[in-house]
Amino acid sequence: MLFKNEEALSPEYLPEVMPHREGQIQELARNIELLSKGRSPENIFIFGPPGIGKTASVKFVFRQFEEYSGIHSIYINTWDYNTSTALLTKIVLSLNYPIPRRGLSKDEVIEKLVELLKKGRKGLIVCLDEVDQLISKDQLALYDLLRINQYVDLPVCIVMISNFKDVLAKLEPRIASSLSLNELEFKPYSLLEMKDILNERCKLAFKEPVEEGVVLLCANHAVNRGGDVRVGLECLRKAARIAEEEGSNRLKVEHVKAVLKDVKAVKMNIVKTRLEGVEKNIVSILSDGKTYTSTQLLEEYVKKFGEISQTALTEHVKRLEEIGLLKTKEDRTGSRGRKVFIRLLKRKIFK
Repeated sequence: MLFKNEEALSPEYLPEVMPHREGQIQELARNIELLSKGRSPENIFIFGPPGIGKTASVKFVFRQFEEYSGIHSIYINTWDYNTSTALLTKIVLSLNYPIPRRGLSKDEVIEKLVELLKKGRKGLIVCLDEVDQLISKDQLALYDLLRINQYVDLPVCIVMISNFKDVLAKLEPRIASSLSLNELEFKPYSLLEMKDILNERCKLAFKEPVEEGVVLLCANHAVNRGGDVRVGLECLRKAARIAEEEGSNRLKVEHVKAVLKDVKAVKMNIVKTRLEGVEKNIVSILSDGKTYTSTQLLEEYVKKFGEISQTALTEHVKRLEEIGLLKTKEDRTGSRGRKVFIRLLKRKIFK
């Protein structure tokens, strides 16, 4: 039997220790601690490339505070809750209030949330992961969440996470001015840091120590594919499957080498599975690896999926660029005026 705890190789697994994120965790904890003392914390904006511990660090701190403080902490991925009503309803449900089947209007949900917070006399901290989704779909959701502070003694604190540093530049001025943000950057792991992280997971996951070179190989593969820890974990997991099939009780370098070509950047695949409608269709066209002009993309779209206006298609292209799936480049040279070239990114890029 190879595994001691296979779950330790899952991206969702939250370890007892977060190597190389101690500074960010301490800063998060110091700010949230103000809330536990009845004082007003700053809202926090966390940014950095995918798969480098942003979400895990927030969940880690939330877990620590849930154990001994009087704070309600709620984690929400805004891919799934990207309108004001959906977001506020999720928060109310997380506070153990049952929403009737008919649902509630937004004003009713806000009224109920204020009532719950007053009755519980506890602070509330909400993490909005992949906040770009909320900003692009329904910015008023942030405004509605912020204005709850007008009606409660203990403030609502918001932690926002994004892969993109400049995503908040898209906020309406009245919302941006209400946020009072503290920015917290997460930088990519070095090769040695990635080795440390994967080595700790191996100790948790496997009964026997892995062969020398296994962790370095997986760490190097992860660093070369955007620095995403999930890539390294996937290398270990797939290699372990091969080792199990062979009846080996130890993970070896040969097992890792057998899977490297199949383990690619993770983030794009996650995003692709969540796309719907026009955006999913656009990505399927661009998946052939070619660069299209906006006119060519429109013609190909109409041929494959039916009528759509150039204006509508451009809006969907803009959104796909905002979430990092494709890249556009404008060219104004030549006699025919402006041209826009569009291509799918091979992997998610952080700038």
